Amino acid sequence: MLLALPAALLLSAEAAAQPAKDCAPQAPTTNPNEIVVCAVKPDGYRISPDLMEARRLKKQGNSGPPKNPHESFADHSCATVGPMGCRGQPTVNLIAVAAVAAQMGQRLSKGQEVGSMFETTPTSSEYQLYQQAKKQREAKEEAEAAAKVKAAAEAQAAAAKN
Repeated sequence: MLLALPAALLLSAEAAAQPAKDCAPQAPTTNPNEIVVCAVKPDGYRISPDLMEARRLKKQGNSGPPKNPHESFADHSCATVGPMGCRGQPTVNLIAVAAVAAQMGQRLSKGQEVGSMFETTPTSSEYQLYQQAKKQREAKEEAEAAAKVKAAAEAQAAAAKN
């Protein structure tokens, strides 16, 4: 039984090294470690055109402000402190806070979302761009189909008159 396993492996390795009968003729190789695999090329694989359009829109879109890799974002406005100390420090505008809180309350009382109030640079996600591209493609296909139907109806009407 133990001797049958190596013999089976040896026979299967020799069979795998030989090209299949359905494959295109291959030139014989001198390398015994080379294995030729024949497979049918798939016909149906392609990337969705909506996904490609979404990626194109994302590349063209606003990716935010340009980023400087050397920017340290350190605040040096108060590096020299004189007899008056630091002036012009950032403070919280309490009137603006109260106005935002009131607007949030109004939105919540109506059952609306409040997350969009805090977006400083609103940009579309890749999925939103995909949905937009899909809607545009479907609308274009529907318009083309309607134009074909209209042209066929006009051709029938013209043929009926003659």
